[in-house]
This record gives sequence, structure tokens and C-alpha cells, in this order.
Amino acid sequence: MVGVEERHLHKRRKSVARREQTGSPQDLASVQASSPTSSDGRGSPAMKAATEGGQEAGVALQSKGPLSDDEQASRETGVKTAQGESSPSKMQSTASSITPSEQEESVVSSALPGMALEEDSRPFSKHPLSLSWVFGYNSSLPVFNLLDEDYRVILYVSAHTAVIHDILRNKQYLLQGHTSCISCVCISEDRRWIATADKGPESMVIVWDGYSAVPVHTIFDSHPEGGVCTIAISHDSKFLATVGAGEVQKVCIWRWTSPETSPVCSVDIQPQFGFQNYIAFNARDHKELVSNSETQVIFYLWNSTVLQYHAPVLTEKSFNKVVGIFSQTLFHFSSAQAITGTLEGKLVVWDAVCPPSKASTECVKPYNMKAIKLMHLQKDGITVLAVTDKNFVTCDVKGHVKFYDGDLQLQHWYSQFKVGPIQSISFSKKPACPVDLSKYPSSCTLSGHPFVVRNFILATSDALVIHVKTEGMKISKCLEEPKYAVHAITCHPSKPLMAKGSFCGLLKVWNYKINKYLVSRIFKGESIRSLCYNHDGSLLAAGFTDGSVYILDSISLESDCPEPFQYSSSPVTLMSFSHNSQYLATADENISLNLYTKMDVEGEKIWERLAALHSHYKPIRTILFGVHLDSNEPWLLTLGEDRLLVEYDLERSVKNELVVIRRDRIEQHAIPKFITWYPPLTTEYFFLTANDQYKMKMYNVTTKLCRKTVLGPTYGSPLEKILVLPVAEGHDPQRRYLAYITNDKVGLQVLPIDGNPHKSSAFICHPEGVVNFVCSCDGCHLFTAGGNDFTVMKWDINLIALEAAVFLGGEDLTPFYNLLEGGRDGEFFKELEDYFYYAQLCHEGIDTMEPRKVSTHIPLEQVPFVMRAMGFYPSEEQIEDMLNELKFSEYLETGKQVTHINLGDFIKLYVNHRPAFGLLVKEIQNAFQVLGYEDENHEMTINRGDLLLLLQHRGEHLTEEELAECLTTLLGMNPEGGRSEVGTYDPTGADAFIEEEIPEEITVTHFVTDILGLPIPEPRLTETETTETTNEPEVRSSTLTLKS
Repeated sequence: MVGVEERHLHKRRKSVARREQTGSPQDLASVQASSPTSSDGRGSPAMKAATEGGQEAGVALQSKGPLSDDEQASRETGVKTAQGESSPSKMQSTASSITPSEQEESVVSSALPGMALEEDSRPFSKHPLSLSWVFGYNSSLPVFNLLDEDYRVILYVSAHTAVIHDILRNKQYLLQGHTSCISCVCISEDRRWIATADKGPESMVIVWDGYSAVPVHTIFDSHPEGGVCTIAISHDSKFLATVGAGEVQKVCIWRWTSPETSPVCSVDIQPQFGFQNYIAFNARDHKELVSNSETQVIFYLWNSTVLQYHAPVLTEKSFNKVVGIFSQTLFHFSSAQAITGTLEGKLVVWDAVCPPSKASTECVKPYNMKAIKLMHLQKDGITVLAVTDKNFVTCDVKGHVKFYDGDLQLQHWYSQFKVGPIQSISFSKKPACPVDLSKYPSSCTLSGHPFVVRNFILATSDALVIHVKTEGMKISKCLEEPKYAVHAITCHPSKPLMAKGSFCGLLKVWNYKINKYLVSRIFKGESIRSLCYNHDGSLLAAGFTDGSVYILDSISLESDCPEPFQYSSSPVTLMSFSHNSQYLATADENISLNLYTKMDVEGEKIWERLAALHSHYKPIRTILFGVHLDSNEPWLLTLGEDRLLVEYDLERSVKNELVVIRRDRIEQHAIPKFITWYPPLTTEYFFLTANDQYKMKMYNVTTKLCRKTVLGPTYGSPLEKILVLPVAEGHDPQRRYLAYITNDKVGLQVLPIDGNPHKSSAFICHPEGVVNFVCSCDGCHLFTAGGNDFTVMKWDINLIALEAAVFLGGEDLTPFYNLLEGGRDGEFFKELEDYFYYAQLCHEGIDTMEPRKVSTHIPLEQVPFVMRAMGFYPSEEQIEDMLNELKFSEYLETGKQVTHINLGDFIKLYVNHRPAFGLLVKEIQNAFQVLGYEDENHEMTINRGDLLLLLQHRGEHLTEEELAECLTTLLGMNPEGGRSEVGTYDPTGADAFIEEEIPEEITVTHFVTDILGLPIPEPRLTETETTETTNEPEVRSSTLTLKS
């Protein structure tokens, strides 16, 4: 341990000494962090700096001499934060003051620029999944230059994560804390403080220390009416300004360095002024702000209690010129003026004006701000305004950057970048230090002096980020990522390669072990929808939204076929190669399956389409290749939302004729989402499916019979896709795991499946929706694609943490008891016990006088009755599945069928087969909408005669006698329990009784309460999900649950 500490201290001293030599600004702050989490390149929490390191940093800083204004403001901000601020949290509150000794130990107080990226070793993540790298970013948000010169560290946003990216050393530090996609971001003047905000249901604003990557303050529910659309931080770093995204926008001022959880002041902006999408502080006075929409600029002035605003009128009649759409607005750096850029290439100049005719109360800010000039600077639209070194900077849609002095006289421009519309510009924190003035361009003034300007980062709306070193004019590319949706990802079957394709036609291949891009290809004018490697990784198939299919060489990405296949007219959504690459199957949105194969043409093997077929009448969810059990021949199946599993005969299929062996309906009511091969954990072979009712099912691969049904992960939405992880090197092949995605989460599940909720864990990966995911060939990483958030995320797998969660969840029946209402000691369990033993009495005969045999089991034929008594009403097909599951559960081991079940196994059977969230009134309402009509009271209604006919002729129909028995028993004419209790049924008088008790028109309410006798509770709303979901079942939306 001593050696480790000495090495850490030696490393810290070297780091400080190196920064002293380069003259990088330093400052100290002491902040206690809580709530969100930050992570390094492997997703682990940020490590605290050693006490000695903090002291060393303090000495180094004190020896530097006077601090600059920015550094002094940052130090004051940090001290105030440490003394009077503690991040508010819904779970706990932390201390609001820190002692001097605690300041020395604080990771923030000892933080240095770029410190978060310098740690070579990090503790292993304690979570089953940890985000370790992000590919792609949100190109609609700005990119910031955090460190320059010897370092090149930038900040950008990817989905719900802010990324600190060291370009030169290829490292990422991930700022994780938001549960919704980040909608805006800003940084302080000294690059110390980063503020991020989102538009989620419980919108959060998080302030991070940019040096240590630690969250130092969190504002919860900042704008509950719709989240935050834009944010700004004052020049002294002490205040934040946020603009809400609701219909009526609210502008709030926050003193984030104080422990207060409410804004200092706020004001509502009426919709008539347009949607305010940009805000900025006055660098000379943080009491002044300005914001703008596309059509209106608003000026603000605030004090401790009131936020005043003024929206000066500016129309085309004001100057008899077209003004254009406003882009951004800034205050002048040396006067009371402000300027606004427009997409017409013009600048609006605002100034404080006080005509003699105006009252004295109207001659004060912000009420005296008025447009005094409209300047036509250029023909290209201005997208960005900035200030650097007493110069205004404009960026435009042509990728040009121009510099103007305080009088708006042109000083210099850059037009050689050849990039698209500029989204943001960020200058180096360090002023330019010319070594050779001749390497700087000449200004366009009469003097022609060298134009010296800081290095800067440009980000375009085309998702391109470049770095410009102004001395010597060196341009280097930092990022080039997809600018449109990313749906297509795939992993190489044996190498650490991941390919991703986007709707902009960009195909890139990455080495995910070293996180480096290897090769790319752009398909101009085309959109990539799906990708797939063949079995040995030599070929890469790509499907496009226009229906075309390319087969590429996986190394060069050159086409393996002369021309792409064009046999579909809609996007190719699914692709899969057979195990020997003899076949390639694709599916498109027109529910067409196309099969390609290698054929001999003039002695050469070339790819040709063999056949196509519309084998489903609803979208195909999965293409599944396998190997026949009795041969090495490929086996092809497809699963569709029409609930059909279709098996094909590849051996008998010929040109233009794809032969189907059989079609099996594998679901009665639920919609299947995905199917895969279940790993060989038993001597029997199974398919594993997931459906939209939160169930996973196992089917025998030969008979297609359902052999097991279990409750799947219940994290707000059903499983969308599942895959079995390959066995990692050195792991037990009998310990297998399942990965899955829901609408917005990625998770892991321990196999074998049994319904234990503690065997599953999930994390939010793409708040706006995850569209695809794949696993690395070694089973150590998962990759998720976010579609419209333009990102792919790499997740490291920690199976030890997953197994630990299973162990902590309890053994045997403990996890299943917790799924019952009230648990093991609740009334529900006691009632279940009573029914269970009552079933024994019924089996032996209620009225028997013979000695009774006491047992812990009941016969299988009693299972449906106990299920119904507990409020679960299975269909006949569900009953058959349950009984098959029980009968054949031990058949392979013993050769005998099971005939009885004990209480523990019955509890497992009950919690796995019952509806995940009870009976939903919404389902009954939907049935009435389909089958019935709307009455004069606007209620959905079914005619009594129609209902009786439907029950006797549709679905699992009843005979006339069975229907009469059910209805008369429900309505109280028969003894409770009906034939199952008394053994006989007399239908005499049933027809007249039914007509008397059931009205001619039956509404939903009458059907549920008066016929079925079920209560209708109030809707129950659930809490919004957190970044790390728990192992307890949850429901995202409000539901109505019925219980008997």
C-alpha cells in the first residue's frame, strides 16, 4: 500500500510541475458532491485525489503569483459552494459546510485541469453494466474547448451523457446523471464549471466540476412544465439562467452556489414572443440578460426578488428592410449595446435610447433598449455569435468565420475550412502566445498587422468537429460522426470490431478494444438501415432504406458483388447469414423475406437471390438461422408480429420458390417480440421468446410446444430484443447469461430463467429509445444504438456484480414471496394456503367420511381452480401450457410425468403465469370498442344477444349449457363455485334469469362490476424511473388493476 501511495504522490507532483511549466491556469475549490455520478472511460465513479496531492497542488498554485479575474471568480465560487451549498437530493441531504481538513481531502479542492483523464487505473465498476465509451454526439448542441495546446480536450453531449473527450490521448470521461436526453449545456468562462440540463418529466440541472468531473450541485424539477431548452452561466460563474420549454416559457435565475432549491427570481414569457431558444448574460453585469426566439429579442434586468423584461418591437417596417430569422444575441463587451445575428446575414444593433417624450421610468434598462441599426454584413446566414479578445466573431451557414472589432469593422476572416453550417465555436482558454508572427495571417485593416487569435474548435451541424491552430494555420479533424439516425450496428464474430451505419450513408468500423476508428465508407444519398457480418467475418452485408442490399468485403468495405441487390421497395430491417455463410436472409418493412445464396456461375461462386416470400402478414421480428439437429445443414425460421413461427425447407427451395415446412402460432393473445436459441443447459433443445406481456417462454424446437413460461424483466416496457451472451474465456460454460433491451434500457439476466426478479438488472441507455443492440464476440461488451440520438454506446459487462445481486435477493422461494401482495406474512399468502389445502379436500371429496391423507401436494387437475380463486383467470390454452410445463418438468430425468404440485412450485407457477400487472380495465374497454358501439351517453356498449353469440362462437367458445352455468353462477343463481363445488348443475330457468338480470345493452362498467363482480380502483401513477433501475417490477404508465 505504501508503494502505491508513493507512486500516486510522485505522479501528482509530476502533473503539477508539468502544468506549472506550461502556465495552465489553476484554482482551488472545495465542494461536497452528491446525486449524479461521473465516470471515467470504464464507467467507474471518479476517484478522490490523495490528501498529499491536494496540498501539493495548493503550494504550486500559491507560487504562481496573482490570479486572473476568471481564476479569482472561480476560486470564490468554489469557496462559497463549499461553505453554503450541498447538492439537494430526493434521497438524502448532505452537510452544507466543510472543514479545512475536509477541503484538503476533497476531490474538487485538489482538482487540476484535465485531472479526470489522467488516472491510468480506476476501480472496477460495481454495477453489472457500466458505460465505458460513446460513439457519436448530438450535433445540434455546442462543442466546447476545455483544454488546448499540449492537450486537446473537448466537451460534447451524447444522449443523456456529457462527454469529456481527450482527443490526443483517446480517452473519454463520461458525466452521467440525467435520465432524459440533455437538451442544453454551457460552461463557465474559465472552463471550470459545466452545467447540463434536460427536458425530462422531472427536469434536472446539474453543475459539474470540469477539472475532476464531479457533480457539485443538482437542481431537481427546475422546469416541471416541460424541461429546460437553453441555459447560460454568468461571467463570474455564480449564477445560472434557464429558460423552460413549456408552452408558457419561464426564465429563472439560480444562485447555484447556495443551498437554496428555488430560483432567485423568475418570470413567465408569453407565447406571443415566440419560443425563446437562446439566452446569455452580460459579461459586464450579471444582472442583465438577453434572450431571443426566431422573431423576438427580450432584454432582462433582475435583482434579489424581481426579474423584469422588455421585448422591443422590430419589424421589417422599422428599417424598411428584411430582418430575417434571429440566431443568437450577445451584449457588447465595452458598451451598453447588444447585437443579434440573423439568417439573412445581418446584424441588429440594440442600444439604450431615451427620447425626450418618454417618461423617466421608461428610460431605464431594460425598458429603454431599442434597435438602432440593421447592418447587412454578408449574404450568408449568421448562425453563431461569439466574443474573444475584444473581437466579435460570426460563423455562418457556409462554414466561414469572421472577426470584427468593437465598431463592427472587419478584422479578418477564415473561408478555407470547407465545412457545413457552423453550430458552435469555442476558443482556447489560454491567450495566443505568438512564437513566430509571420505564421499568423495579416488583418484586413489598412495597417495589415498580423492577426493574432486564439486556437479554436468549430462544430458543424453535419456532426463534424475540427480544431484550428491559428499559428501556421493547422486544421485537424477531431470528430466526424453521423448526422442522422443510427440503427445499424453489428460485431465481428471473432475480432474486436464493431461496424455502425447511419441514415446519412456513413459506415464506420471501430476497434472497440482500443476505441479507435479503422475504416469508413460513405454511401452518398443512401441510408443504412441494417448490418450483419457472416460467420467468419470476411463479409459485411448492409441493408438500406431504399430496399437495396450490399455485400461488402469486411476489411476494405469494397463491394463483393458488382451491383447491389434491389429486390425490395422498403427498408431492409433484418439481415442474417447462415452458420456456414451459404445463405443470407433479409426482411423488409413490406413483410417480405428474401433469401440469397452462393451459386456457381461459369465456375465462380457469386451471390444471387434464390427466392422471396410473404410468409407473414404482419412485420417480421426475427430471422433465425440454426443447424438441424440431425445434420449440419442450415435451418431457417422467422417470427412475426402475426404470432406465427415459420419454418423453411432450404434443401427443397429452388430458384423463385421458397418452401415452407410448417407454420405454428406460438401465442394466443400476446405479440411476440423476439426469438433466439436457448443455450444447451439441458438435454432438451429450446427456443426462447419474449412477448409484449412481459413474459419469456421456452418452446421445444421439434414439437414447438410451450414448455415453460416465466415473468420477464418488468422495467417500464416489454423486452424488444434478446440475445444469449457467448461464454467468456475462462468462464464456466454452464453459467450462461442473457442480454436484452426494452424501449429505453439495456439489461442482463442470469440463466436459467425462472421468474426471479433479482436475476435481472437494467440501466437507461437511450432515453428517447434504443433501436438495436449487439454483443462483442468475447461476451465482455454490449453495444446499443439510439436511433435518433445519433449515438452508439459501449457497455462493459461485470457478471460478478450481477451474481452478487442474485445472492443478495435471497434463495429458494424468498424472491417469489416478495412478488405476492403482502409477502410471506401477508393476507394474500394465507388465503393462497387456504385455497391450496381446500383443493386437497375437494379432490378427496368434501362430504367423504373416510380418513383423509394430509399432503403438501395437490393434483394437477386442481391447479386451474386455485388459479381462478386467486384472481387469475387463464384461458384454456394457458391452462394447457401450465399443465404441460408441470407434467414434463422431470420427464427427461425420470421418464415419468409429474402428477402433483407442492405449494412452493405453485407460487412460482402463479407469479410467472398471471398477468404482470393484474387485469387491466383498458383491455376490457378495448374489447368493447372493437365489438360494441357507442350509446347515447357516449359509453361503449354491447348488445346482450350479440355478446351471448360471440361467447358461443368465437375464440375459446362455450357451449350453451356452459355459458348458462357461468352466467347464472356469476349472478348468484347457483351455489358459489358451481358444478366444481356441488358436482351437478340444473339449467332450468337459466334463460329467463339471464334476460331478467342482464340488460339489453351492456356497458363496460356494468360488465365489470355487476356481472364479473370486480372492483374498479382509481388509476395508480408510478414514479419516474431513475438512471439505475432497481430489481423490483414497475409500470411506466398509470394502470387500472382488478382483483377478485
